[in-house]
Amino acid sequence: MTSAVQAYTYAGPSVLTDGRLGLSTSGGTALSGPQAHPRFFSGLLTEAAPAAAGLLAVADVALTRYHQPRPGWTRDPVVTCDGERLRFESFSACGGVYARLDVLALDGEVLDRGTTNVDVNGPLREALARVGGKDPLHVGVGADELTVTTLDGAVVEKKVPLPARWLRGFAEVQVMAAGWDLRAELAGPQAVRFLRSLPKGARSTVWAVPAGRDLRLSSGAARGGVCLSGTGRVVTLLPLLRFAKALRVYGPADGSSTAGAWELELPGMRYTLAVSPQPSRGFSGEGQVLDDLATDEAGADADVVGMLLNFEPTVELGLLADRSGLPVERVRAALTQLGTSGRVGYDLHEAGHFHRELPYDKDQVAELNPRLTSARKLVEAGAVRLLGDDQAEVSTDGGVRRVRIGEGACTCPWWFDHRGSRGPCKHVLSARIAARLAVEVTP
Repeated sequence: MTSAVQAYTYAGPSVLTDGRLGLSTSGGTALSGPQAHPRFFSGLLTEAAPAAAGLLAVADVALTRYHQPRPGWTRDPVVTCDGERLRFESFSACGGVYARLDVLALDGEVLDRGTTNVDVNGPLREALARVGGKDPLHVGVGADELTVTTLDGAVVEKKVPLPARWLRGFAEVQVMAAGWDLRAELAGPQAVRFLRSLPKGARSTVWAVPAGRDLRLSSGAARGGVCLSGTGRVVTLLPLLRFAKALRVYGPADGSSTAGAWELELPGMRYTLAVSPQPSRGFSGEGQVLDDLATDEAGADADVVGMLLNFEPTVELGLLADRSGLPVERVRAALTQLGTSGRVGYDLHEAGHFHRELPYDKDQVAELNPRLTSARKLVEAGAVRLLGDDQAEVSTDGGVRRVRIGEGACTCPWWFDHRGSRGPCKHVLSARIAARLAVEVTP
């Protein structure tokens, strides 16, 4: 399995003492430029208990491997400050669960905008679990708040592997989420009752089906329902139920995937949990980004669009199209390209992208998508023969594959197994690349 190594260096450990939460930062990109220990925010979160519980929930996902659990995962959450909110994000070790806590309406001083990793250590987790009541919590995202631990010059260093599937998952989940709709919304009491009624078996699969202003459980697919495969993967929602004001459930309107998202409205914040189609099937294998990545223009467009991003709370497609001079569809494809390097995410509640900068190398994107790499090699080897009538033949070691380009159908075993539900196969991708190249060289 391909892995990069991410090195975190913190000026000191994050601490929570006397109602002051100091989050130590490591690296990142800000409007003011690259920073070793950026400082983004100093101020109050109006209610301490839900804020502490929400941050702990995000940290729990970052430490968990839901499929075939085993110890050893030590990743730290990522936080983005956009001037209006703090977004804490994490991804599970198995690549099948994505968590985000959006802390809204900041009350304090925004010192800069940007993205960084934050240290969440064992003692801090224990302290967060003890926070109660409705008193405000003073939060500092940046080293200057660590008045207790920085005096002795303590430095915290961590080196952890970042598997390829983890990075691909960050890309896939935002692309998939952009195609999901709000399927149901429950008030607080109904949300609590529904989530507590989920089967206790961690691997159980159920469907949440709208029933008036409520949700009912179904053991099979039903019209308008959202699938939850592996009910144990939403366990981090349960400690937050005592603060829940509403629950929103998102999924694909056309039933094209069994993935979905669960969003809890909390006082002054939202906690979103997206789960992949199956516990054994992480977001990294969905292949939804491949068509956008396969276009030759996407890389250049991404460079243009990327320069226009400014850590806005919401990225507006129309505004980016006007500023870049590109059609909206090419802007959307460029955002997909940017997503593969961790530069944009998708907010279901806002129904829009947001800018963030994760510390990954965009030049590794092709290597992290083996199907796309294989498709390009087939084109370079002259293995694709365009037949006309939107069809092609692709010669491989396993035989000649017949492709219907627009439909995305192929005679290979991959297509027969998945029927496009996990993105196009390498043969379809190669045919589409070849077809575009043929158009470009036609006078």
